[in-house]
Amino acid sequence: MGYTIAEKIFNKHIKGKKVKAGDFVYAKVDVALGNDITAPIAIDQFKKIGVKKVYDRKKIVLVPDHFTPAKDIKSAEQAKALREFAREQKIVHYYEVGRMGIEHALLPELGIVRPGELIIGADSHTCTYGALGAFATGMGSTDLAACWATGHAWFRVPETMRFIYKGKKNKWVTGKDLILYTIGKIGVDGALYKSMEFAGPVIKRLPIDERFTMSNMAIEAGGKAGLIEPDEITMEYVRSHKFAAKGKLPANFDYLKSDKDAEYETTIEIDVSKIEPQVSLPHLPSNTKAVSKLKTMKIDQSVIGSCTNGRISDLRVAAKILKGRKVHPEVRCIIFPATQAIYRQAMKEGLLDIFVKAEAVVSTPTCGPCLGGHMGILAKGERAIATTNRNFVGRMGHPESEVILSNPAVAAASAVAGKVIHPNKL
Repeated sequence: MGYTIAEKIFNKHIKGKKVKAGDFVYAKVDVALGNDITAPIAIDQFKKIGVKKVYDRKKIVLVPDHFTPAKDIKSAEQAKALREFAREQKIVHYYEVGRMGIEHALLPELGIVRPGELIIGADSHTCTYGALGAFATGMGSTDLAACWATGHAWFRVPETMRFIYKGKKNKWVTGKDLILYTIGKIGVDGALYKSMEFAGPVIKRLPIDERFTMSNMAIEAGGKAGLIEPDEITMEYVRSHKFAAKGKLPANFDYLKSDKDAEYETTIEIDVSKIEPQVSLPHLPSNTKAVSKLKTMKIDQSVIGSCTNGRISDLRVAAKILKGRKVHPEVRCIIFPATQAIYRQAMKEGLLDIFVKAEAVVSTPTCGPCLGGHMGILAKGERAIATTNRNFVGRMGHPESEVILSNPAVAAASAVAGKVIHPNKL
């Protein structure tokens, strides 16, 4: 019996006999990530362990992105804890305001995460990097501290669910709609502790940004990871980013794909020609519905950005909708480029000018509104449409507010209409 991508990555990172799904392993970790919410706890635990130095200062990444720029004294203290630890340990990959970005967009952009690697992060959306063919997953802060000390972490090798996407995408349908539809089909626990492997002809044609979106939301189905087999699109992305040596694939690049006789827990085929732009209604990502099937739902806010949909292609789509139009006078439209580089590219292309003319607000990169932290909190009774990844009760503010998830085109069109709307209806 052959091996899945997930099994192959674990076998690459352990010593001894090969393992399969269900086995427990103590595996070497390539990258260990923390942010300004989770890393301060890890730092405290690391110091309690009594270890003087981290296992490899080049393999630890610290990105204060959730409450930055610091919204209050407490958030400033959290960011300070990261800054001081990074200086003390001489951490190479520390990125603060002015150089930072939303972590799960920043790390691939800088070439820090690569195909075939084993990556952990004290953040649930670490699974984003599965779009590059890496096994990437979220862990707790104490697990992160232990990894900083040892360079290893314990895992149970997950079973794999394979999703095969066929057919031709309809207009305005993106990777966001594919993953929302999938989560709606299997539920928020439908892939609990499973590796979700996205495959098929549609995925092979899917741009890298949309692949990141799909892998990012694997956790919303309970997935341990969201993997896509590396191909020429993956290789081109890796070649073109900062830490790839002179445009060549890095030495540790691993083109890993599942064997033809690999064992899957289940295989699900999805005909994308039947999918139109989706929304997830409050209060679960699985509460999905085709946007054209909705009754009138007025909104107070539209958020376009985050680690899910804050990349340049997302901003281009939003600009296409907003160009020559105005945001509805009763709606606040807030746009978050995911990194400084994306911000600059959007500025170069004139997208920021389009947004400002449309009377939207453009923010520095931050996770702020997505987790109800700052820069777009909802009051009691308010409703937002957002390109983010979660819409739990109170996710973006008051427990009696509501969040609807969508792709950037739907979010932008809804900002103009003042209600949730299909872009074709604008």
